[in-house]
Order: sequence, then C-alpha cells, then structure tokens
Amino acid sequence: MNKKMTAVSAALAALVFASSASDAASVRQELVGSSTIETVLKRGVLRAGLSTFVPSGMRSKKGELIGFEVDIASRVAKDMGVKIEFVPTPFAGIIPALLTGKFDLIMTGMELKSSRNLKVNFSIPYRWGKQGMLANKKLTGDFKSFADFNKPEVKFAVRRGAATPAEIVRTRFPKAELLRFDDDQEAVQDVMNGNAHAFVSSEPKISYYVVDNPEVLHKPFGEQGLRRWPGAFAMRKGDVDTLNWLNNWIMLNTENGFIKERFDYWFSVDRPWRHLVQGK
Repeated sequence: MNKKMTAVSAALAALVFASSASDAASVRQELVGSSTIETVLKRGVLRAGLSTFVPSGMRSKKGELIGFEVDIASRVAKDMGVKIEFVPTPFAGIIPALLTGKFDLIMTGMELKSSRNLKVNFSIPYRWGKQGMLANKKLTGDFKSFADFNKPEVKFAVRRGAATPAEIVRTRFPKAELLRFDDDQEAVQDVMNGNAHAFVSSEPKISYYVVDNPEVLHKPFGEQGLRRWPGAFAMRKGDVDTLNWLNNWIMLNTENGFIKERFDYWFSVDRPWRHLVQGK
C-alpha cells in the first residue's frame, strides 16, 4: 500500500512539475515575444522618441535631424540590425507618448529622476549633463562666492517651464529674486541688458552664450557646474530584455569610446557642426 501511494505521489509530483515547467516556458515565451526589442527586430525599424535641444537633436540646413542623441540612437539601431525612425515629440509630453505606444524608446538624453522612474524604466546613464550659470560682467564682476549671489537685490533669469533651473535658484540662492521668461533668448537678453544679474540653464548652452558675447557675459565660477545629472534611455516598464540589451550596449560603447567621441564633438564649445545648421 505504501509503495502504491509513493508511486502515485511521484506521478502527481511529476505531473505538477511538468505542468509548472510548461506554464513557465509559456510565460517566458510570452514575455520575450512582447518585449520592445523583439517587436523592433520583427518590424525592422526602431522608432525613437526625440525632443529637439541644441546640440542633442536639431534640424540641419537640409531639414535633416542631426545631433548627439541622433548619432547615439542611429548607432543603437545599426547595432540591432534595423533602421531608425525618429518621432519628434515635445518634451513635456514625451513620457505619455511612450506609454501610449507612439514610439519604442525615449532617446533624447532624458534626466533620470526617481519621480519619472515610477512611470518608466531607465537604462544606466550613458551621458552626464550639467546645469551652469552665466552672469553680467558689469553687475557681478566683483562677486567672489555663491553667497554674493544669494541676496535680495540679486535677480536670476530662467526660462518659464524649465523646472530644474528654477529649483536650483530657489535651493541655492533662496534670497535672490527669480524672473521667468518665455524662452532662453529673452532671459539671456535681460541679463545682457543689466536688468538681471545671472541666468541658469544647462550646458553647453551657457558656454555658447558666453563665447558669443564675451564683452558682456562671463561664467563667474568657471567650469564649476551647479548640478550634475544622468542622462539615460527610457522604456515602458516590465521590459527586462530591452533593458538588459541597452545596458550592455552602453557599457560596450562607453568602453570602445564611441559615446565619448560623439559627445566631445557635439558638446564642444567650438561647435564644429555650426556650418551644418542655419543661423548657428
């Protein structure tokens, strides 16, 4: 009787194991088949969500998209063995556009933030950005420290809608007055006119303005940035295969120097690409 019970138990256990193994294989196959990377490989085209920022993504004189992120995304597609299709998208709506399937990946050097990570998955960083500050030479020429900028009479100009620069000013210079403008050019012009003392934004934008207007503007603290931030690829949550592939791609292309070579070219203050862009 005990031998019969043992045999029956063994048979049931084997059946359960086989069923579990079959279910696991089915789930695994479903997960792999639904991953972004598998969809891209089957389609033969990688659709990249891109917002236009100089020099990450911009239009050339011929109307073509060029820039650092364009080069990075194009290389990703090439290494996948597929074509690249860019889907220009306003930055404010780029995460909702990803989640609704407008494109496969966000490939615009998005800052990795914990709040964003609740909605999307991020790869490891493949680049680091920096927030900088320029100032009016005449108004701030004798300023020696951050404390000199943290006074009620000091005015900071930022672009309306640019959350990070405004946050930096409120955090690091809480006593100063914050002025908001519709675009960067208006904000910088206010500094050049002497109505505001300083302007906060991302590099290399800060350096471009200073190089182009050296008689009026300067970077009071040189290359010292106000904050460094990691830029990464973003994808829909739950996609382990795509996350793994992109992380490995970043490690390999960091090691072989491709990412650095492209970054050094596009983010050089000398802007060797200026002839490619109308009015730059």
